[in-house]
Formats: sequence, C-alpha cells, structure tokens
Amino acid sequence: MLIVGAGSAGSVLAERLSADPACRVTVVEAGPAPTDARVAQQIDNGLRLPIGTASSVVRHYLTTLTDEPPRRVQITRGAVVGGSGAVNGGYFCRGLPADFDGWQVPGWAWRDVLPHFRAIETDLDFGGPLHGADGPIKVRRVSEFDGCTASFVAAARSLGHPWVEDLSGLEPGAPAAGVGAVPLNIDSGTRTGPGGAFLQPALDRDNVHLLADTRVLRLEITAGRATAVECDGPAGRHTVTADRIVLCAGAIGSAQLLMVSGIGPAKMLQDLGIDVRANLPVGVATSDHPEWVIPVGWTPTHDVPPLEAVLLTESGLEIRPYTSSFAAMVHGPEHDPADRPHIGVALMRSRSRGRVTLASADPLAPPVIEHRYDSEPADVADLTAGAELAFEIAGGIAESDEPSWSTSQHLAGTAPMGADDDPRAVLDEQCRVRGIEGLWVVDGSVMPTLTSRGPHATIAMIGHRAAEFIAG
Repeated sequence: MLIVGAGSAGSVLAERLSADPACRVTVVEAGPAPTDARVAQQIDNGLRLPIGTASSVVRHYLTTLTDEPPRRVQITRGAVVGGSGAVNGGYFCRGLPADFDGWQVPGWAWRDVLPHFRAIETDLDFGGPLHGADGPIKVRRVSEFDGCTASFVAAARSLGHPWVEDLSGLEPGAPAAGVGAVPLNIDSGTRTGPGGAFLQPALDRDNVHLLADTRVLRLEITAGRATAVECDGPAGRHTVTADRIVLCAGAIGSAQLLMVSGIGPAKMLQDLGIDVRANLPVGVATSDHPEWVIPVGWTPTHDVPPLEAVLLTESGLEIRPYTSSFAAMVHGPEHDPADRPHIGVALMRSRSRGRVTLASADPLAPPVIEHRYDSEPADVADLTAGAELAFEIAGGIAESDEPSWSTSQHLAGTAPMGADDDPRAVLDEQCRVRGIEGLWVVDGSVMPTLTSRGPHATIAMIGHRAAEFIAG
C-alpha cells in the first residue's frame, strides 16, 4: 500500500491501514519528517500560524480570487507530516448533518460518518452518543472569552442571535444558526492534528515506512492499472511500486498528480501533450469559502487561538472574530505596531465554482488556480448582507467601510465522489478513481460540495471512513 501525502486524511488512513500487520504501508511526503529539527518549533505552537514566506513547512500557490477585476493572492498549504492540519488555526468543527445527507452518496450520509467523527476525537467538553471519548485528537473549546472575542459574542447575542452550546453536537434537523465556541484541536496551547496524533505513533510499527522530503511527480499506469509512482527525493529520482495507491496530497496536489498522469479533462491533457488514460472532470468545478475581511478597533488578544467563537446565520454565513491581525498571527504581535483584530465574513454554502487546471505537463510547474468568487451575483449579495451584519456587530468601530476580498483557504472538490450516473464524479462512492484500477483519492478533493463548517475535522473523518473501503 502506497499513500501519497501525509496530510490530515493521509495520516489517519496510514494509521488505520497499518493496524493490520499484514498490510505494509509506505507514505510519501513532500515535506519534512517530524524528526527534522525545524518542524516542532514551527508547528507545535497552536497560537501561531507558521505560514510566512520563511516557513519550511508550507507551500505557497497563486490564485485568482475574482474575475472582474482579477484579484491575485497567495494561498498556503501545509507541506509537512500533518499537512495543512499541522499549520492551521486549530478550528476542528464538524460539518453539519445536512451537508453529508445532501451529498447523496451511498455510505456517506450523516449516520454513516458520525461513528468516524467520534472515533478520531476525545471531546474534553461534551460526552454522550454524539462525541468521542477515546480518540487520538483532543478537542476543547474556550470557556471564558476575553478582548475582541468577548466583545463579538456580547454584541451578537445583544442582536438576538442565540447561543449554540455545542457547534459539533447538532442532531439532524436541529437549528444550526447562532453563536458558539469553536471546537479546537489545541490543548494547553499545543496544536495536535492528525499527523501527530495518528501517523507519528504509527511510525513505530514495523510495517510503516515514511519517505519524507520526497515529491511524487506522476503515477505510472499500465493496462488501466496504477502500479507505481515516480518520485524525486534525497536519493534522487526513483520509482516506488505498490499494489494499491492512494492520493492524499490535498485538493490541489492530488488533482495535479491525476492530471499530469493522464487522468483529467481530455482536451486539456491533449493540448499539453499528455496521453489520456481516463477522461474525467478533475478540477473543473471546485468549491471554497469566499471571505470578506473587515479590520475593527477592538483590543487585540494575544496568546490565544486565532479564532475562538463564530456566528453562523440562517443564510449560511459564518461571521468570524479573528483575535488579532493576520501579520500578528504569523509573525507575532511585535511584528505589526498597528495590530488590530478583524472580522471575517465567510459564505459557507457558496454557489460559485472555481477551476484547477494545468499550465504545463511538467509536474514541478504550479497549476493554474481560479476561484471565480464573483461569478455568482447571489454570492456577492449574500456577502454584502453579511458585511452589513458584521458592521452592526462591530458597533461603529470598523476601521474600513469597504471589506476586502479574501478566501478561507478551504479549496475542495477537485475529484468529487458520486454515483455511476453522476457526470461530475471523478470517484465512485468508495473513493476509487473511475476507469483506473488500484487507485483511490482520499482527502478534501473527494467532497461533492464543501461543508458548512471549516473542513479540517471532516477531512480527518474522510481518512478514517475511507480506510474501511480500501482495506476491503
């Protein structure tokens, strides 16, 4: 068994599959191993985002957020054991039951995925049938708010928005709108994601092997079956063979690997001189959470998680009081003398769809990413309404009357699952690539639509759920 990518899904999947001593698991990761001296000092502190230009645990991509006018920004993905789950803000909230039921994919309804959400977590605040008590990832919420978060929660509740006691404990059909504390995979200031909680302990097993600092360039496909990957790492270029190959390289990385290997939209591949192995709609209708950002004059709060509470509205907007400026989150408060918190207005059920395409057949050339956030006027109208609510919550101390376009960096759906008659589906309901034997995709790529919460907990769950399919 070969797993490409040790991100949130790949780490969970590797641990689950290697629990069977008869299954030999090789994990290929482009970023550094946990033993690298640079890693712990960057990723352990859950109160800091190690995503700046000097970071050795992330990879940066350019994207175009909007079409009119084109807004070019940089987005970040984790390149380390644990992936983006090792460098994010600790938001570990489940998708809503209606998200999974809405996928209408057999085996992925809420009743199917709930046991896997429970299995990955130990919830330190809530018990009962909706929460896990002995999973590897500890989840807890801030119980007493300070500074800007306290101001935000008080203002939201004064406007009539109800308090939601447990954002991850909603039954099907229960109202989701309201303000509540964010479930965090940060315990005593330390971020514990799937890389540290699942894969690192599994590396002590004799049947698990990690190839770190090794980038997979393309898949080798013979007679309709994936048989090997071409790698470039400390030992130079070499080939690794396997009877089963699972791509867990993230929505960008997995899509690019599929396409450079001949799995994707036929015309694009042919135009680039790539032999077509399977004509599939890889990267043609991606989704993300568009976000508008408004700086506010609340007192910044340091040495706390970047996001401690959120407000979800009936229209699917998540209003986020970030505890300090982005610069302070990345570099520390002393980096930004004008440090100010800000409110994010994120549309969690956006209609717009973006694209991930190849610029070149060269696997080392970055792909072309287009979010196309302004392609749906209804999305812009919803964001405008959300900004008006954010200004109302801010109570007149917003430092700009014009929100700036941003992104939640939750790109998903580049290789979605679906039924046999679904023309959008790249994968079947068990994450197998259609038309290619011995090949699966297991990460945020597989989501038919993005969840109404941030996707990290859902992606970890996907790794846990898919292990059952791949193990047979």
